Amino acid sequence: MTQAILDALQQAMSSPWIYLALFALAVLDGFFPVVPAETSVITAGVFAASTGAPDVALVIAVAALGAFTGDHISYAIGRTTHGRLRNGRRTGKAFAWAERALAERGGLVLVVARYIPGGRTACTLTMGAVAYPRRSFALFDAVAAVSWAVYSALIGYVGGAAFEHDPVKGLLLGLGIAVTITVVVEVVRHLRRRRSPALPEPEPEPVTAD
Repeated sequence: MTQAILDALQQAMSSPWIYLALFALAVLDGFFPVVPAETSVITAGVFAASTGAPDVALVIAVAALGAFTGDHISYAIGRTTHGRLRNGRRTGKAFAWAERALAERGGLVLVVARYIPGGRTACTLTMGAVAYPRRSFALFDAVAAVSWAVYSALIGYVGGAAFEHDPVKGLLLGLGIAVTITVVVEVVRHLRRRRSPALPEPEPEPVTAD
């Protein structure tokens, strides 16, 4: 059974269609975060090291381009709610506060959110909703998308190189490294949040009878 799965994976990874599949998964992951884009890129990296296919440079390129595209779709979705949410009686202050926070930390938030489960989509939607400047968004998102693609593919490549004749162990190692990095990022973020003074929260709108 395991060998049959490995054979199917190897056949898929050696197909030229794998690049289109990786691109599509990375795009969808921008606004539908349950899509296993990162796992797919890590898997491609494992097979790139252990079998020579797919090409790791192309994996990085299509994954980065797909992530960049997906984030801009998510940003555009956020923009469609911009006026309705910002001008709402009970949400206007909250979005004004979010706009100030993004103006101060926008670039860092976008790059770091790439490695936080669910953070990527929440960040890109919010940046669209508060009309964060599109040019700045594109600049920081390019850094985030490329760094994520390099990190995911190379993690898989390291696992595949360590277990050249056993892709399953290579994949497990790659996924283990990815989970460890995510945990470390979350711990560091939590500690920094506790040590740093928080931005003032927006005051709640009074509830009045219509």
